[in-house]
Amino acid sequence: MITPWDFEGVFRSNVPLAVYDYTARGTDSEFTMRRNRESFEWVKLTGEHPVDHASVDTSIEIFNSKLTAPIMLAPTARQRPLHPDGEIGMYEAATAAKATMIVSHASSFPFEQIARAATGPLWFQFYPRPDLALSQEILHDAQEAGCEAVVVTIDQQASAYERALHNRHLGGTPRTIERAKNDEQSNPYGVTSGRLWYEWKYLSDIRPMISVPMLAKGILTGEGALRCIELGCDGIVVSNHGGRALDYGPSTLEVLVEVVDAVQGRVPVLIDSGFRRGVDVLKALALGANAVCLGRVPRWGLGAFGTPGAQKVLEIIQAELVQTMARVGVTSLAGISRSIVKTEFP
Repeated sequence: MITPWDFEGVFRSNVPLAVYDYTARGTDSEFTMRRNRESFEWVKLTGEHPVDHASVDTSIEIFNSKLTAPIMLAPTARQRPLHPDGEIGMYEAATAAKATMIVSHASSFPFEQIARAATGPLWFQFYPRPDLALSQEILHDAQEAGCEAVVVTIDQQASAYERALHNRHLGGTPRTIERAKNDEQSNPYGVTSGRLWYEWKYLSDIRPMISVPMLAKGILTGEGALRCIELGCDGIVVSNHGGRALDYGPSTLEVLVEVVDAVQGRVPVLIDSGFRRGVDVLKALALGANAVCLGRVPRWGLGAFGTPGAQKVLEIIQAELVQTMARVGVTSLAGISRSIVKTEFP
């Protein structure tokens, strides 16, 4: 297994089609998902004067967590269908690779059980709930279990996976199948009852419930980033949910500079959606991101070979980042700037 792409085929052969599709697909026509990958072609590396890769240092500290590289695990749901160890195995892999894992609110195991499996930095991703009392209970339990930051997702107002409309009842638990049937009765297009109610005020409502750093995930504009900071957010995650939230939206890479320029260094800016290789990570860092979160790629590793596979994928991408930095002549994250890239966004 030489590159991250090598793991996808093994993962695909290991799981049923519905499980693979859940990881692989995007919303509606999948334009946004394709644009996420295409956008990397619009950023060219221009650095010169290569250096010895042994001189490259990619270590970083985010919210008091020391990491090998600015590469984290994005929150992704339902990992147990990929491998019996699910999020527990993924957390063990992240800890071994010295990477922060963000656990999805829709994880296969309770957050408390995942937190006991390893010792690395662990964050919790939270889907807003209209009931503030329930929100407080969920957030309290995650913090009691040791989550070091809370990532509030605000980019999933509505989604419909076109392929899933044809096979939505082929997999899942009786509970999830029944919920899908109930949602169909009120809306046949996949918009569940948990969507389309979010308001900005919600962030200020839950801010007092969170004693650790709070980040907002799903920001695609500078204006949105500033609003989040005003409402008490300690970080921003530029994300379009991996092309799974809104069709015909922008890629995250092409809006990154706008968000970074608006934030002006007041809080860390993270990014996800479409990242596959170490060179992808470097391009985002050059445009101002503090760290990159990987979603699908670690799932490939877990689904292919369990915990060792997820760990290997992370280590390959970490190594690729080191090699690419050496080729463009940058020895530390502090030395990365927009001067090493040329952008040609349409």
